[in-house]
Amino acid sequence: MTVDVGVGPVSADDVVSVARHDARVALTPEALKEIARSREVIRGLADDTVPHYGVSTGFGALATRHIPTALRAQLQRSLVRSHAAGSGDEVEREVVRALMLLRLSTLATGRTGVRSETAEVYAALLNAGITPVVHEYGSLGCSGDLAPLAHCALAAMGEGTVRDAQGEKMPASEALAAAGITPVVLEEKEGLALINGTDGMLGMLVLAAHDLRGLLRAADIAAAMSVEGQLGTDRVFAADLQALRPHPGQADSAANLRTLLTDSDIVASHRGPECTRVQDAYSLRCSPQVHGAVRDTLAHAETVAGRELAAAVDNPVVTLDGRVESNGNFHGAPVACVLDFLAISVADIASASERRTDRFLDPARNHGLNAFLADDPGVDSGHMIAQYTQAAIVSELKRLAAPASVDSIPSSAMQEDHVSMGWSAARKLRRAMDGLSRVIAVELYTAARALDLRAPLTPAPATAAVRDGLRETVEGPGTDRFLAPEIESAVQYVVSGRAVAAAESVTGPLA
Repeated sequence: MTVDVGVGPVSADDVVSVARHDARVALTPEALKEIARSREVIRGLADDTVPHYGVSTGFGALATRHIPTALRAQLQRSLVRSHAAGSGDEVEREVVRALMLLRLSTLATGRTGVRSETAEVYAALLNAGITPVVHEYGSLGCSGDLAPLAHCALAAMGEGTVRDAQGEKMPASEALAAAGITPVVLEEKEGLALINGTDGMLGMLVLAAHDLRGLLRAADIAAAMSVEGQLGTDRVFAADLQALRPHPGQADSAANLRTLLTDSDIVASHRGPECTRVQDAYSLRCSPQVHGAVRDTLAHAETVAGRELAAAVDNPVVTLDGRVESNGNFHGAPVACVLDFLAISVADIASASERRTDRFLDPARNHGLNAFLADDPGVDSGHMIAQYTQAAIVSELKRLAAPASVDSIPSSAMQEDHVSMGWSAARKLRRAMDGLSRVIAVELYTAARALDLRAPLTPAPATAAVRDGLRETVEGPGTDRFLAPEIESAVQYVVSGRAVAAAESVTGPLA
């Protein structure tokens, strides 16, 4: 597969394909033409006596320094070297590849004034599988993700450290030489154009949104299994009841729950007048409301991501009519806010999942099942500590829900006196997404055991298919076993999409 990078935006699916699946990239003829046209504008400023930021001046608080023509190439190289100041652990390969694709996409708009050969080096690095080493700390999410982008620009210059397609860490000069890539020698404006964007935080937003779509379906599946295993009712998910509060995400989640519980013998077994339970607990009854709120938050985040994918973020920019103008479009506030919003929603849906799991384990609330779903309570502890694991993760998710975007530490001698912290918001959202997948997996793992323990009553065909898929790697009820590998198997079952696929093999596509 090849992703065409043109004057228009790349799609979220394109980002996932390049970042995770090593899809190749190619600059379109239209993009190359527009890049060449704007480069002529920058070349026309080379002898201008009027100062132009990033072309003939220093950067940030040093923008008042006029740079003579002979030093302007050195200015760009110095910018990249000095800004490649990251520290801490390496950032994941998929994040760096997403970041590089999104920077290339902005270059392709022709609004940055770089040369075509500079853009082509970025495409070549992606296609060769060469990934610059980018570090965890260094971006304040304003003036772009400066340090992370600078590490990538440094690699394009043949400097710094990268990992090759096999993951081996080496000097960039060696990796580029082995791939037949000539390092770029930066000219006026180019160093600045390579580091001034929201590409890191946006790439992480796109990847998180893609993953959360799948996890929301898995969350509905786990909730359906919990409702069923705890002898809950499906009547509260009726379409006419949901329509009284017309949030679209809520309607979608309730529709999934109705579909997943169709033809459940367990649900049917307590549907008659002899059942004295009037209402289920909130974590069961309000599943569509909680899951739906996350869906609606995600829809908003995807709207923001789509707008940002269509943006040409640089400072200064070459306008369509040939002006070179300073601007503030590099500020990451729009992206940072929705990254934080998603982290709040992730914590909330995980909290509901953990509460449903906990109800399975308490004989006062689990309607006839053994304490902790243990084979011989007292001798066996069953899923007691699996819930502890969930609780520890949910507590962590609550801490990660504290917004990064409300913080701001001035930098660059107070020239950059308000920043977005969007990179930090993105980094904590990635950790939160990992936690959510584990919480959902433990609920599904526990609910599957409960469904087995309800025999001879049988679950709905869809939830049975999910349980049976889990049973391919995780045994059913019995005496205590080593739980950690089973939990990890459940996590992989959820993260891989196999749990959703098992349900959809019965139901068709879920909302």
